[in-house]
Amino acid sequence: MRPTEAPAFDPVTGFIHGLTPDDIPPEAMHMARRCLMDTLAVWAGGSRSAPARIACDHAAKRYPGDLPMPFDGRRVNPVGFAFAGACSTDALDGHDGHQLCKGHASAALVPVLLAELGPETDCTLDQMLAHLIVGEEIAIRAGLSLHDTAADYHSSGAWNAVGAAAMGARMRGLSAEKTRHALGIAEYYAPRAPMMRCIDHPSMVKDSTSWGALTAASALDLAEDGFTGAPASICNDAPEYWQDLGQHWRILETNFKAYPVCRWAHPPIEAALGLMRTHDIAVAEIASVTVSTFAAATRLATMRPADGDQAQYSLPLCLAVAMRKGTILPAHILPETYDTPEVWGLVDRITLTEDPKLTAIFPAQRLATVTIDTRDGRSLTSGPTDARGNFDAPLSDDELLAKCEAYVADVLPADAAVTLAALLSGPHPTPAQLKAALNRRT
Repeated sequence: MRPTEAPAFDPVTGFIHGLTPDDIPPEAMHMARRCLMDTLAVWAGGSRSAPARIACDHAAKRYPGDLPMPFDGRRVNPVGFAFAGACSTDALDGHDGHQLCKGHASAALVPVLLAELGPETDCTLDQMLAHLIVGEEIAIRAGLSLHDTAADYHSSGAWNAVGAAAMGARMRGLSAEKTRHALGIAEYYAPRAPMMRCIDHPSMVKDSTSWGALTAASALDLAEDGFTGAPASICNDAPEYWQDLGQHWRILETNFKAYPVCRWAHPPIEAALGLMRTHDIAVAEIASVTVSTFAAATRLATMRPADGDQAQYSLPLCLAVAMRKGTILPAHILPETYDTPEVWGLVDRITLTEDPKLTAIFPAQRLATVTIDTRDGRSLTSGPTDARGNFDAPLSDDELLAKCEAYVADVLPADAAVTLAALLSGPHPTPAQLKAALNRRT
């Protein structure tokens, strides 16, 4: 056998097609419900953004079909559905992620999951969640593997495409051979975009998750029709990530966002809000704010973001908004809300500096220290502070439900919002009920 040949059976395809709901521990199933509800809520929240509007227009124009796009209604084919859904989700940077992957799995997986369910949905919720868990387990391992074997810091689309292709291959019942080709095609064509370029120049391209989802959907069609792909090196080059499939559940390492902005901005937000609460500091009392954090976060340095996409990657703007509002909601990162003299005045008093010690422990830990100097001469410094919502300090179900309610309030009718929230609050909806709810609009 040549080194590039795939074996007739391998643990990856065995896991993809062999996993059943009964094989999955309850905590992993519960986490999958959290991922599904949170992603759909962020998708709803992002659906009225400019990137989502353009992506849905593009899908309706280029990919007509039979599937109604959630929160839109126009009908497209599965490729267009996956693309538009992932772009709409990525448009609002509030989706779940994985610390070591430095990126996001569910934002691509959930749109592909709904696309592959098709217009008629007769599976159970547990079966749907098992599909999603397969995608999560493959995607996260693909991300870990790619980060270990590639020198560049690539966008999430580079690896969430592989997880989405794996999930779709399972749902279509592809053979082991065609599954391997689907993974190989998805890996080969996936958008290995230079992520820091979007950090330095924030725009609508975000984490290239839209093209990760589109690539996965197209790879499934190609493999099903007999198109061949080179073996997915991402599944072979770092075997330590693949040997515990079905034993160690990587989905349990998922983190969730309390705010719809780049996660690298969350630690200074928590540190600053903590100082303000502890010392009863009013915004008017603040003379200056210094953020010491890891090097990558200091590149979130856009001082005058012109739109919501730039705002989500502007640490000074995000911090100023949070300090003025006490939190950040989707509406807070729109120019009509933040473009005020009061916000810009606070932005101009914020300085970003690198702490080499915090850079050395990134991405396993993402910490920030904040110093607030007040006009009466006090200098108050936080300790190194992490974001809320990491897997070892998770947001509660109640916090995720409150987030869901806030993000869908202006998008879904009340009864449809209740159906979405029931993924956590119960009684759990069927996939058919869930899809019907997503096609309701206010």
